[in-house]
Amino acid sequence: MRLEGRSVVIVGGTTGMGLSAARACAREGAKLTIVGRDAETTEAAARELGSGVGSLTGDATDPSVAAEAVKVAVGCFGRLDGLYHVAGGSGRSRGDGPLHELTDEGLAYTLDVNLKSVFYSNRAAVRRFLLQGTGGVVLNMGSVIARSPSPEFFGTHAYAAAKAGIEGMTLGCAAYYAKHGVRFNVIAPGSVETPMSQRAAGDTQILQFLKSKQPLDGGRMGRPEDLDEAVVFLLSDGSKFVTGQIFAVDGGWSVSDG
Repeated sequence: MRLEGRSVVIVGGTTGMGLSAARACAREGAKLTIVGRDAETTEAAARELGSGVGSLTGDATDPSVAAEAVKVAVGCFGRLDGLYHVAGGSGRSRGDGPLHELTDEGLAYTLDVNLKSVFYSNRAAVRRFLLQGTGGVVLNMGSVIARSPSPEFFGTHAYAAAKAGIEGMTLGCAAYYAKHGVRFNVIAPGSVETPMSQRAAGDTQILQFLKSKQPLDGGRMGRPEDLDEAVVFLLSDGSKFVTGQIFAVDGGWSVSDG
């Protein structure tokens, strides 16, 4: 098993792509600590994943939550080997949108949820890796929107900026911490069916657009499990010579016109 005995924290590991990744990591032998905002959902995910799974309820935008998650992982399993930050969300309902329509609230909320929270979790993880002197792996959730905009259907500019910021931070950290044996990478999905993507999943125009924008496998929205193999690979020793990379799992979005 590719993650046998590895202690991995998944921030946002209780629903959608995070829960799917947690299932895949558990199958590969990882010792998991999952973090979610909702207590009931977090407890249900921990029960599903089996005995011995560490869990924590908290908002990823709170700097103390990531630090506490690392403490839980170390308390349960004695060490930390990997972090996968999945947590994030749309700020559309708070005022994210095209720049001329973007509200101050939409900007602040979207950057807090999608960028600042990643700084908090990555900081907590790398501090632990340096303390252990063991190296480690950080994997962050990006988006194809950071590099491949879709102005007609996905014109949320604060969200795009946040995801681009994740790329910049991740690459900078990959360069800085490589000498310490800490690897940083980004996984960048296209449009995936999750609780966050209900607007797109229910819009016939968007679904028609995706037939040519994400043409693989018949032209469809992604499914959370489409990312799982990439996640396991990037957290495992299979990618031990890989750092500072943006790994697109997008059904062809980034190379298609739409």
